Amino acid sequence: MTIDRIDITAQLFALQDKAYADFQSKLLPTVKRETVIGVRTPNLRKMAKQICKTPAAQEFLHSLPHRYFDENQLHAFILSEEKDFNICIANLEQFLPYVDNWATCDQLSPRCFKKHTTELLPYVRKWMRSKHTYTKRFGICTLMRYFWDEAFRPEYLEWVASIKSDEYYIRMMQAWFFATALAKQWDATLPYIQQQRMEKETHNKTIQKAVESFRIADEQKALLKTLRVK
Repeated sequence: MTIDRIDITAQLFALQDKAYADFQSKLLPTVKRETVIGVRTPNLRKMAKQICKTPAAQEFLHSLPHRYFDENQLHAFILSEEKDFNICIANLEQFLPYVDNWATCDQLSPRCFKKHTTELLPYVRKWMRSKHTYTKRFGICTLMRYFWDEAFRPEYLEWVASIKSDEYYIRMMQAWFFATALAKQWDATLPYIQQQRMEKETHNKTIQKAVESFRIADEQKALLKTLRVK
């Protein structure tokens, strides 16, 4: 029997954990409680792998917007299974405007990206310039995931530092990016902290995350602590 969109939603409700939904909704201030079914992430990932190649999954991907948070999560995990870069990008471009929370944004991690960083970079730049909060956050997150070591270029730091936003979830991703940059590219990144290139809250959150990291040496942490802005 072919699984249609209604059956997919029904399967999600069959996996519902109401206590988990109550807990999860407290972590998602941008999501209405009544849209949270309460399906645990391992079950969503398993379901995505089971149905990702079915016609029903393709129909589901194009049935936007979804009603439930868990549908968006499933959507993200199905996209993450896509191996064809061009198909993945096309589906992403359709989906990103409907992403309305940090969890769906951050758990959207297509496996095909790792082998296509050259083709991916222009899209990263485009997403980072978006006016949509979670598209911009996704752009920063993608840059943070795939563009270190041999793929790193110093201008990436400027791309992220130059973003000005009052949105909490963008600032926190900037802080996460720069804390990672301090661990991965200390010499190139430190001047951005010394020069206080970011807004105070983002600056101090970057230092906090870096100081909590096991990837940064004690002497580096000591220096960072002196750079906090009061």
